[in-house]
Amino acid sequence: MYRRERRPFPSSFTMTAVTQIQEVEALVVPLLTDDIFLVSIRVKPVNNIRIFLDADSGLGIEKCIRINRALYKIMEEKGLYPDGNFSLEVSSPGIGEPLLLHRQYVKNTGRMVEITLEDNSKKTGKLLAVSADAVEIERSEGKGKKAVLVKETVLFAAIRQTIIEVSF
Repeated sequence: MYRRERRPFPSSFTMTAVTQIQEVEALVVPLLTDDIFLVSIRVKPVNNIRIFLDADSGLGIEKCIRINRALYKIMEEKGLYPDGNFSLEVSSPGIGEPLLLHRQYVKNTGRMVEITLEDNSKKTGKLLAVSADAVEIERSEGKGKKAVLVKETVLFAAIRQTIIEVSF
């Protein structure tokens, strides 16, 4: 199940970009082994293809390199870009990127998240549980000795985006 951001396509977005994404997706999915899954594919007008992957057990650089090399070879052999004019990047989404898939929410259970709702209000708390249609977070209300932990359920339909909070 893909959770896509609700943003309009840029005016420069063409069907060729959609076709490129579909072609690349068809090639990369068979390369995904173990618990690795596809998060998104982005194609810039200069044929810069960025593939974002994740894994339930974590995605190391060596897995990204293996998939990048295998996919690059397949793309060259199939002649997707006959003039060789393309670049390929395979990585995890990275810090600050919103969660797009239900599977990402499940993977990040127990971590601190910042949820932006459709009305642009924000809720920050610990991601406790994920169901098919909602998440449960635990957040602190009040300060000092008067602070209490409150559990709250937030429907996916009300979420604009969720970002993992990084703590140092």
